[in-house]
Amino acid sequence: MQGTLNYTAQVVVFSAALHMLLCFRSALALFHSCSVLLVGGSPHPLHKSPGVHFNPPSGVGGQNSSVPPALSSITAGTRRPGGAGRSAGLARGRCHGLKPWWRCRRCCRPGGSAMRRVLPLRALLGGGTAGRRVRLSELGGQRCGTAAAGSGGKLNVLPSFGFLVDIDGVLVRGKTPIPAARTAFQKLVNSQGQFLVPVVFVTNAGDCLRQKKADQLSHILGVPVSQDQVMMSHSPLRIFKRYHPKCVLVSGQGPLLDIAQDLGFSQPVTIEMLRERYPLLDVVDHDRAPDVLFSSAVELPKIEAVVLFGEPVRWETNLQLIIDVLLTSGYPGNPYHHENYPHIPVLACNMDLMWVAEAQSPRFGHGTFMVCLENIYKKITGKDLKYEALMGKPSELTYQYADYLIRAQAAERQWKQPIRTLYAVGDNLMTDVYGANLYNRYLEEKNSRKGSKTWIQAKVAGGRGSAALSQGDEIDNSWENELASSAATHCRSVLVCTGVYNPLTEVPLDTTESRTEMVFHGHRDFRFDPGLVEPDHVVPDVNAAVDLIFQLENFTPN
Repeated sequence: MQGTLNYTAQVVVFSAALHMLLCFRSALALFHSCSVLLVGGSPHPLHKSPGVHFNPPSGVGGQNSSVPPALSSITAGTRRPGGAGRSAGLARGRCHGLKPWWRCRRCCRPGGSAMRRVLPLRALLGGGTAGRRVRLSELGGQRCGTAAAGSGGKLNVLPSFGFLVDIDGVLVRGKTPIPAARTAFQKLVNSQGQFLVPVVFVTNAGDCLRQKKADQLSHILGVPVSQDQVMMSHSPLRIFKRYHPKCVLVSGQGPLLDIAQDLGFSQPVTIEMLRERYPLLDVVDHDRAPDVLFSSAVELPKIEAVVLFGEPVRWETNLQLIIDVLLTSGYPGNPYHHENYPHIPVLACNMDLMWVAEAQSPRFGHGTFMVCLENIYKKITGKDLKYEALMGKPSELTYQYADYLIRAQAAERQWKQPIRTLYAVGDNLMTDVYGANLYNRYLEEKNSRKGSKTWIQAKVAGGRGSAALSQGDEIDNSWENELASSAATHCRSVLVCTGVYNPLTEVPLDTTESRTEMVFHGHRDFRFDPGLVEPDHVVPDVNAAVDLIFQLENFTPN
């Protein structure tokens, strides 16, 4: 009997001890989880408590992650393609996002910046921090990745940022809408159809008027879009008032005369009008050659400039007649004069070498037509074709004008908070990403030399024939001051995977090798800088881009 009682007492004591141990372990796990939640950090991998979900650093969203599936595309948003992205991501103080969180040596391992955010016990129980949320700035910590970026701080209901959204490859492929586009833009408008943040649609297309493009976007996205939100590749030509009263030859397709007159040109001449006036000039297509040679009764004045809106339909005709105008100083019926150099001014819009439509592979763009024109001119004359101005992405002038449209929208909505950050969402490394990063560099340089005179450049990046447009020259004084009055400090590039960019392309791990092997598809007058084709964020589609940007900005719409 006594033995039975001793055994029972031992069992009770052992059970009590085991219960106390389990309670202590649960309390320890709960304490650690609360510490992490208070400071927005990531828990130690060895103390992951079952059932407690946490947000790992950006770039994580795989099968071993605790990130909810709906956020996987967001937390993957800071991943950069190739080895170049690793060094760039680390240099900007973010988790590189190229490895699982348990292998991150910078911020997620013990001793990293995220681990150093865990508060001591007295910070939880007293010492002035109990009973309130602790900010990372109080602890000297640094936010890690996009998941932590939206976890702390005050939520914003008025925008201090704006969207610059590409169209082809981001919202549509040819005439086919991309499904994520309509979902994304439902998040950007309120119940009255008003935009919650300033948005400008920046496209390199130039074959129609802004109102037609706005109507197309309204139908595709299911939200009202005005023409003041649309920026075509030729939109900055409005500020080149010096050329508006002159007779200019316009090349491209669509309602060219209507487009030119809408931009302010009073004497536009199309290639077809020139062909009718000088029927002997276009003889490549024998079926189009007139049986009876006669010229139009309409006399044309001297052509004083050439404006390239976009790729034409009949390349051979446009190439021939533009060369004729350049080599005759605006009198295409006269013989060539090679000594007339430099030639009459050429203003070009849309430098895209290729663009995406419904086909599986990219199609020739206006940049390809320009390559043909430049090489024909140089083959004939031995000299480089010079451009008075280059517009469309990635031109710095295009982003300056888009920035102006963003500010105009904010002023119209009476949003008092200045727009500090622009997010350029596109699908092309050589135009969308290059241009956004180039403008970001311009903003950083401008802000670093505040108080000094800034010049508006139509061509940038120090290429051949690059020249600044000085005050009172091509751009009048009022426009120069307007473009230079931006309050923006950053322009961030967001690359989507629904267009030209292919995320499945094999990229060498060696950064040097990947940069030397990359073929530059940009224009001749823009030098290749590998740092300018590295996107700040890579996301699956425009819907993921909107979610990511809202999170980065701590933005909660009213």
